[in-house]
Amino acid sequence: MIPPPAALVSKLREVVVHDHAPGVTAMVLRDGQLLYRVDIGDIDPGAQFPIASASKWVAAALVLSVVDEGKLALDEPVGQRLPEFTGEAGKITLRQLLSFTSGQGSIRDLFDIRQDPHITLAEAVVQIAARPLEDQPGAVFKYGSPALQVAGRLAEQATGKPWAALFDERIGKPLGLKRTYWSGALRPDLDPATVRNPNLQGGLVTTADDYARFLTMLAAGGIYEGRQILSPAAVEALETAQTLNKPKVYLPPGAARLGEYALGNWCEAVTSRGSCTVVSSAGALGTFPWIDRGSGVYGIFFMRYWFKTVAGDLRQARRIILDNVPPNAVPRAP
Repeated sequence: MIPPPAALVSKLREVVVHDHAPGVTAMVLRDGQLLYRVDIGDIDPGAQFPIASASKWVAAALVLSVVDEGKLALDEPVGQRLPEFTGEAGKITLRQLLSFTSGQGSIRDLFDIRQDPHITLAEAVVQIAARPLEDQPGAVFKYGSPALQVAGRLAEQATGKPWAALFDERIGKPLGLKRTYWSGALRPDLDPATVRNPNLQGGLVTTADDYARFLTMLAAGGIYEGRQILSPAAVEALETAQTLNKPKVYLPPGAARLGEYALGNWCEAVTSRGSCTVVSSAGALGTFPWIDRGSGVYGIFFMRYWFKTVAGDLRQARRIILDNVPPNAVPRAP
């Protein structure tokens, strides 16, 4: 590893001292190698936290693994597979579900977050289908609707496996995520074995090290330690802006400067062709993972504190990181 920039350490101290976060971890990587790590304040290096909306990126990646197999298609109407969705709702596509342009509302009413985590995901989707649409599918972006529950149910139906088992098989075990599990967004303490309706937009519990492995896979175009987890086409789809020229009717606190939305993640910088060059998935509880495609550097800020309070300082911290990318080769582990 190399020493972190002094300005970064100073900025992270501000997060603790001035923003009053208990503690924060920053991990910065390139080409699968850890450049440096900073732990400031009261935070254990092995801390395991619920990560709120940083869950969305992982959920979308798992659904795209099913698309990779040809068992789902991004532009297929959900009504063809889930008959409880009828009329205009039946025309919603998987792409719209993953980009929060499905017309199903926003996170404001917390509908899926308040659902019973012990019912099945199939039962949860029946409840969601009974709700009237707020908007025409594809018309506007409203962040945080129950859409990811529907996307997750489509993945379950297409593979014949429950969400947790599917995650373990395709993401968890291949990446060696030993301290990551899905739960209810309001009940991260639940025994994972009892949770059949995990909240897919905010129910992941993990560690900084585990999430960094997920980022390493994405940064390498879907490959982790020589194994293809996602196809390059799936990674490209995850990092293509879906909300260009669409009204942004609802944005969560702290996200006003995060830009466009792709599939399960924010597209903070985008080319004229819609390709994202900086992607991230900020969570309301402070976790902020990101990838900068221009430099190849990626990382995560990990904590349990309100993102809206620390958002500005974390963006400044990332700017310091990217302004100080080492020009030499990434140090290799001995």
